[in-house]
Amino acid sequence: MTITYTFLGKGGTGKTTIAFATAKLYASQGKRVLFVGQEPTPTLSLLLGANIGPEPTEIDSNLKAVNIQAASLLESGWEELKKLEKEYIRTPFFKNVYGQELGVLPGVEGILTINTMRGYSASGQYDLIIYDGTGDKETLRLLGSAETMSWYVRRFRQVILDSDLYKAMSPFVQPVSSAILNVDWTGDNFSQPTQQANKILDNAKAAIADPNQVAAFLVTTNDQAAIATARYLWGSSQQVNLTVGGVILNQADLADNVTDEFAPLSVTPIPRRSNEDWQPLMDALPDFSQAVKAPKPIIIDIQKSQVSLFLPGFDKKEIGLTQYGPEVTIEAGDQRRNIFLPPPLSGKPVTGAKFQDGYLIISF
Repeated sequence: MTITYTFLGKGGTGKTTIAFATAKLYASQGKRVLFVGQEPTPTLSLLLGANIGPEPTEIDSNLKAVNIQAASLLESGWEELKKLEKEYIRTPFFKNVYGQELGVLPGVEGILTINTMRGYSASGQYDLIIYDGTGDKETLRLLGSAETMSWYVRRFRQVILDSDLYKAMSPFVQPVSSAILNVDWTGDNFSQPTQQANKILDNAKAAIADPNQVAAFLVTTNDQAAIATARYLWGSSQQVNLTVGGVILNQADLADNVTDEFAPLSVTPIPRRSNEDWQPLMDALPDFSQAVKAPKPIIIDIQKSQVSLFLPGFDKKEIGLTQYGPEVTIEAGDQRRNIFLPPPLSGKPVTGAKFQDGYLIISF
């Protein structure tokens, strides 16, 4: 099973440095590691000491790196899309469109990135993937895209089925989706591809929720703004069901105030990197496998008819709760999460909610 680790924090706290040190650490232990970056400038290649492009490049023993960009992912299959369009649509509309232009549309980069990461994980070539994204809310939106898309499928499936647009586009939707997302949408109705898409989304959601497969670590300095940002991202991570396994305090000594801010997570101080010597950083890194011991983002207790959500970093005044049929929607800050209740709780109305010790406890 491939494990994916990512790092969250304020810009300038050293997330990329910590991520690469982690990749080097596991590679030195004999693990097959892929370092995945999304850096449009040459910065990543300079840090890694090699020219990193859209295909995995070996940069050290057991260590490969790749720099994925939406534009290059789209362009790789763009000519195939145009061929499919000529076959299935009489009036071509892709003729004067380039892959780079589609790449700027909202959500496209996230979908392509998730799909690419899924391919790397399923390839069996890597034991560990280190994802060095933006490390902020954009990374969380990307990791939560499976849940968001699943919600739209649940809510709007029948609307799509009945629409004239779907009826006109259905012969084209399936082969295009196969070309872009490598999904086999066989069959001549909406049911088959919907089931396949739901299976993919369910697998993605299960992976995000399992700290044995995906986990995040906060990176901060002793700067108060960096600490506040890390705490905010900690709470926001719970909204996408992502486990935060610990805190890395970069370029600072451990202090009681930092430990208190992130309890019950462990806080690991990391020294400043000097010259090209990565070993002190590698030696100081925490045991990432301990992420499984971190508080779970959500606990569903069927016997007590309760759902508990861990929402550190938020005040109860910032949390909203609404119910729609078998779903409960939680708003915390500017993050929204839709919880599809299991059958024993589905249909039961919310009878109470309280915020206690960082947990929102909902009773049915």
